[in-house]
Amino acid sequence: MTHRRQEIEAFVRHLVVEVEAAEAAGMSAPQAIADHFNAKGVTTRKGRRWTGTTVAKFLSSTGARRYRSGGKAGHMVKSKGNPDKPSNALDKAQLLRISEVTIAHYDRAAEAYRDGTWDHDVSQNYEALLEAIEGEPPYTILDLGCGPGRDLRYFRSLGHDATGLDGSTELVTMARRYSGCDVLHQDFLAMVLPVNRFDGIFANASLFHVPSQELPRVLLELSTTLKPRGVLFCSNPRGNNEEGVSGDRYSCFFDLTTWRDFFTAAGFIEVRHYYRPPGLPRYKQPWLATVLRNG
Repeated sequence: MTHRRQEIEAFVRHLVVEVEAAEAAGMSAPQAIADHFNAKGVTTRKGRRWTGTTVAKFLSSTGARRYRSGGKAGHMVKSKGNPDKPSNALDKAQLLRISEVTIAHYDRAAEAYRDGTWDHDVSQNYEALLEAIEGEPPYTILDLGCGPGRDLRYFRSLGHDATGLDGSTELVTMARRYSGCDVLHQDFLAMVLPVNRFDGIFANASLFHVPSQELPRVLLELSTTLKPRGVLFCSNPRGNNEEGVSGDRYSCFFDLTTWRDFFTAAGFIEVRHYYRPPGLPRYKQPWLATVLRNG
């Protein structure tokens, strides 16, 4: 019995390592992690391929939570998808803790995150933002959750006036060094942004860290810092409206209908949406991208 228990614990630890490697490379949704497992030939204990459902079940298991959070289990909750009435109200202390834990994750994983995402092809997302902005370039662009500065450097190479924003001290330092752009060191839940400043906001894999009860306020802040008819591009991992602590980060996995409820309530108008990566069947497209115009 002891030997069997040791085998199971070793298997769980191995899976946790693979999960954290996937997350460091920007894969957060259960289906994306399942695809990562399958591509590497990692099977379930019964030798089966992983699905988003089986990954979600593993992530919520006691063993996975123990090894992922040093003995302090995380949690995931189901969101009701109502931007006016969040399913689980969080107080100020809880929100502060969420920010601290999430930002600390990126501080610790900064180099791995940079190495794992630097070569990702997000040209489809660049084009979606830039094509939707009205008027003649160069544009003023806010890279919300700029990470190590990959996208900032790209926008600057095109001649745009790009500004970054990130909560991680380590990533802000990297972004300033690699991009040469101004980078704001700010928590998403405590931003101070200028009014009518930006033609576009590039929120690539960032807003899904904002708890649903705070999204209405945060989206209104982004609307205020955009110029009239400015463009907000968002790409978030999709799911079935779960949110909560996943590993060392707070994450929300919304479907299109729920996400629409949030951005419509904030006054944004949908220009288009699509799923990523391109050219794959829907079940292999864990990312939902939306192009929104400031109403």
